[in-house]
Amino acid sequence: MIVAVLAITSLGAILGLLLAVAGKYFAVEEGNPLVKEIVALLPQSQCGQCGYLGCSDAANSLVEGEVGINFCPPGGRALLDELAALMGVDPSEAGDLSAPKLAQINEEICVGCTRCLKACPTDAIVGATGQIHVVLSEACSGCKQCLDSCPENCITLEEEAAGINNWRWPKPELGGL
Repeated sequence: MIVAVLAITSLGAILGLLLAVAGKYFAVEEGNPLVKEIVALLPQSQCGQCGYLGCSDAANSLVEGEVGINFCPPGGRALLDELAALMGVDPSEAGDLSAPKLAQINEEICVGCTRCLKACPTDAIVGATGQIHVVLSEACSGCKQCLDSCPENCITLEEEAAGINNWRWPKPELGGL
């Protein structure tokens, strides 16, 4: 009886080892590696501002040439420069990048219903029931989901103020040359 149990156990271990080796040897790389690199660069907020359901769909569209490198407003200019370097494109030819818009809450109207808290995919809104809510601009992706959930219409989207991370020198004009 013990011999039979040991024989079946060793046979199972050997076959399992063979399956593991075959799985490593015959593994198929799934998807385009460029798509994986682009997805890693994107903000991963799944906000939909680019018109796609998520960042992986947007990355697939970029690789297939359906969209330009300036498709992601939350990523800003820094993402545009990284995508241009990765794709081998001149960032100045990408066209205008729409300025990221961030949520702002009008404190005079906010009643603290917490519906915007539940709708925010990045947890950028802070507050408690019956209290005024505040938007953390560093975490806000401008996805507009809080706008739809607010019954008081106290949330607006405003362009992000120029700061150290998003400000660029204007192109110099060639006067008289």
